[in-house]
Amino acid sequence: MKKTLLTLTFGLLSSCLLAQNEGKVFRAYLFNKEYDVYLRIDFYNESISVPGNELYGKLPGYLGKNNNSFCWPITAVKLKDEHTAELSLINDYGSEDLTATLTQQNDSTYILKQEKGSTLKVPKNGKWQKLPKTLPFKRK
Repeated sequence: MKKTLLTLTFGLLSSCLLAQNEGKVFRAYLFNKEYDVYLRIDFYNESISVPGNELYGKLPGYLGKNNNSFCWPITAVKLKDEHTAELSLINDYGSEDLTATLTQQNDSTYILKQEKGSTLKVPKNGKWQKLPKTLPFKRK
């Protein structure tokens, strides 16, 4: 009986540890409700396709706007540490580019900070809306 209980306990603990490793920090869907934008990312496998723009191939991710096809594809990623990544983004026309840092603050909050290059802009009601240099995202 003791052996069975001990085996079950170790089994449960090991399965919990394995489940935690599957939830990678930079494989997520992140959103910002205020500006109605989101990040779809997988920095480990670079397996994200931009809907409607499959011509780009598989990418580390993209920044998109809800109810709009405009996006900022992420063309390159460098993981600085376990919770910080440097990103290179271009707009979907290829006319503007920028570098940014994405940092995980806690389990559900990320901060995208524009470092240099163009300003992040997304369409809103037929005009361009500039996004702030520091933009918080929540994990879904």
